[in-house]
Amino acid sequence: MGVKMDKAALDAFLIEAFPQVSGDFAIEEVAENTITVRLVTAERHLRPGGTVSGPSMFALADVSAYLAILAMIGPKALAVTTNCAIDFMRKPEAGVDLIAKAELLKLGRALAVTDVRIYSEGSDNLVARASLTYSIPPER
Repeated sequence: MGVKMDKAALDAFLIEAFPQVSGDFAIEEVAENTITVRLVTAERHLRPGGTVSGPSMFALADVSAYLAILAMIGPKALAVTTNCAIDFMRKPEAGVDLIAKAELLKLGRALAVTDVRIYSEGSDNLVARASLTYSIPPER
């Protein structure tokens, strides 16, 4: 199938379609069926105790899955999350960005299934793992 949107195209799409959050995420690497995305952590992403909040980790998983899918199908802003299950496995390390590695497990005409693994930058210890399903809008 091949990658239809590279890093530059995905960056531009994120800025255009989602300017309110585009600065929170940095695309590190795009390849066929995989993407690596960084959450540029800031004070607004933290919960009491100085750790990254669950909603921030969910956002990283969701954006990573979305971008992995768009990399393969092209710019379809109306692809939407239909299901997400996330396991929070350990506290993220304080003061570092989070790195998500998303893998596209299935890409069909109507649905896409992804697996996203989240790590603290510089660590091999898994912080969270999410499974997300997206609905893909039909071609017109």
